[in-house]
Amino acid sequence: MLELNAKIPSGPLEQKWDNHRFNMKLVNPANKRKHHVIVVGAGLAGGAAAATMAELGYNVSCFVFHDSPRRAHSIAAQGGINAAKNYQNDGDSVRRLFYDTIKGGDFRAREANVYRLAQVSVNIIDQCVAQGVPFAREYGGLLANRSFGGAQVSRTFYARGQTGQQLLLGAYQALERQIGLKKVQMHTHEEMLDVVVINGQARGIITRNLLTGKIESHVADAVVLATGGYGNVFFLSTNAKYSNVTASWRAHKKGAAFANPCYTQIHPTCIPVHGEHQSKLTLMSESLRNDGRVWVPKKQGDNRAPSAIPEHERDYYLERKYPSFGNLAPRDISSRAAKEACDDGRGVGPGGLGVYLDFGDAIKRLGQQTIAERYGNLFDMYQRITDENPYQQPMRIYPAVHYTMGGLWVDYNLMSTIPGLHVAGEANFSDHGANRLGASALMQGLADGYFVLPYTIGDYLASNKLDKVDASHPEFRAAEEAIRAQQNKFLGMKGKRTVDSFHKELGKIMWEYCGMARTREGLSKALELIPALKEEFWSNLNVPGSAESLNQSLERAGRVADFIELGELMCRDALHREESCGGHFRSEYQEEGEAKRNDDEFAYVAAWEYAGEGKASILNKEPLVYENVHLSTRSYK
Repeated sequence: MLELNAKIPSGPLEQKWDNHRFNMKLVNPANKRKHHVIVVGAGLAGGAAAATMAELGYNVSCFVFHDSPRRAHSIAAQGGINAAKNYQNDGDSVRRLFYDTIKGGDFRAREANVYRLAQVSVNIIDQCVAQGVPFAREYGGLLANRSFGGAQVSRTFYARGQTGQQLLLGAYQALERQIGLKKVQMHTHEEMLDVVVINGQARGIITRNLLTGKIESHVADAVVLATGGYGNVFFLSTNAKYSNVTASWRAHKKGAAFANPCYTQIHPTCIPVHGEHQSKLTLMSESLRNDGRVWVPKKQGDNRAPSAIPEHERDYYLERKYPSFGNLAPRDISSRAAKEACDDGRGVGPGGLGVYLDFGDAIKRLGQQTIAERYGNLFDMYQRITDENPYQQPMRIYPAVHYTMGGLWVDYNLMSTIPGLHVAGEANFSDHGANRLGASALMQGLADGYFVLPYTIGDYLASNKLDKVDASHPEFRAAEEAIRAQQNKFLGMKGKRTVDSFHKELGKIMWEYCGMARTREGLSKALELIPALKEEFWSNLNVPGSAESLNQSLERAGRVADFIELGELMCRDALHREESCGGHFRSEYQEEGEAKRNDDEFAYVAAWEYAGEGKASILNKEPLVYENVHLSTRSYK
C-alpha cells in the first residue's frame, strides 16, 4: 500500500500557502543554473511552468508531440478564465470563489488546494494583462466579466470566444523568449513513452521522435507532466484527436498513483453527433448560456420547426428546475437535465438527441450586433459545422465528454507518489473534485505553471540529494528496450483489425456503461467486455509500416493500449464508489434525479496503485477533511 501524505500545511486556511512558501527551502540563483528540469507538454500549465522555471535560472527541456507549442489543446478553450477580482462589485471574493469551487465539485476536492487556487487567481489576470492578453473591456476601459455556471457573481474574464488561444499565446511568447535565450531547449515531434525512476526518484523520460522513429533518453533532476486529460478514452469527445493518457499512464505503471479516474465531465453545450464516421465532437462555449436559453418542446415527439412552437408549449427546463441559477446551472446538472428531457422523448433534431439553445430573446433585447460582438466567432463556427444560422434559429446542443477531473495523485506541492515527478493542469486530480466549474481549467493550468510549481520544485531540489546519472544508466537502457519490444509486438501481430476500430469499440463501451449515468449492472458488464477487448487487441491488431519513420498507426496503437487499461480502471473506480457525486452519477444513488452523496463512507480521494500486469489495482484512500465548509446537499434551486 502507498503512503499518501498530502503535505497540507498547518494553520488557518487563508495563511497556509503564504506560510508554506516562507518555510520552503530555496535554491540560490547560482545553483539554479546547475539544475535541469524536464517539462512534458507546453499548453497553459506546461508552457507557463517551462517559461517561469527558465526565467528563474533553471535549465529546462520542454517536449511536445506537436510541431509547435501553439498547437496545444489549451488553445481550444473558449469561454473564459475565473478570478476573484470582484471588478463588478457584486459580492465576489477569494472565499466565495473557493466555496463555489468546492461546492461545484460536490465536496470531493481538497480544501487547501482549492483555496490556494482561488488566492492565486487574482495574480493570474495581472500576469496575463502584462503579457498583452487582449481581454474584453468595458466601455470605460476596465476589464469585462461575464457569468459562468455554478456562480451567482460575474468573475469570468474572457477574450470573445478565444480565451484559451489568447492565454496560450501569452504563455507561448514567454516560452519563446526563454528559448531564444537558450534557457529552454524545445523538443518538438517528441512523444514521451516512459518515465525513468532511479533510486526511487524520477530522473528523466524516454521519448520517440514521431518523424524519424528514434528512441531517446533524456536526463533531469525533476520532471513535470503537463499532458492534459484522458477524455479521448471515450473516442468521441471535445478533445483534440492527439490528446491521450499515455504519459500519465506510463508514469502510473512506474509507481504514480492514479486518483479518481471515474470523475469525468460531460459538457452540456456540444454540437450533437451527426454520423457513424465522426472522429471528434465540437464544444460550444458555456459562455453562450449567459444569453442563450435552453429549452425543449413540452410535448413528446414534437418535431415542428422551433419557430412554430409557441412560448407556452416550450419547457425552459433549467429555469424551471433551478430558478436561482437557471441556464447557468453547473455542467453535470445541466447535462443530466438535457439527457432526462431527451430520454423523455422531447429531444430535438436527428434521433431526438438534442435540445435548443435559443438566442431569440437576447437578440430582441440587445440587438444582433451586440450578440455578434460577444459570441460572433462561436456562431460562425456553429454555422460552418451545421449549415444552420444561429441568429435565425436556435442552436441544437447535446452533452458530450469534455474534461477529466481525475488524474495522477499529487500532494500540496503537486508532486506525485514518485518523488521528483510533478504533475500540473488537467493531468493531475487536485482542484476540481467530482465536477469542474466552467472557466476553472485555464485558471488551474496557469496557477500551477506560473505560481505553484516554481516554488515547490525549488523546494524539492533544495531538500533532496540527487546522484549524478546520465543516459547510459541501466534504468534508461531497460526502459528504451521495453519500448522497442512493445513496438515490435505491435508491428509483428499482423492481425485483421485497425487501431481505430478497437478505439471506437472501447469508446462505445465506456459511453454506454461509464458515461452520464452508471449502474452496478452496467459497470460489471463493462468489466467483462473491456478485458475481452484487450485480449483481442493484443492478438488481432494490424499496424502497417515500420518503427523507423513517421507511423501514425504505431503512435495510436500505444495510446489505445493505454486507453484500454485506463478504461478498465475507470469502471472499477466507478463501481467501487457506491454514491453519486458531481459527474459520477450512479443511478442507484439519487434523489429525484439529483446526485446523492454518501459522506460517511466515500469522503475520500481514491488513489489507485498499479500492482503489475494481470493483477487488480490496489485502492488507497486519502480522507477529505472539511474544516472550513459545511458538507451539505448541493442545491442550485
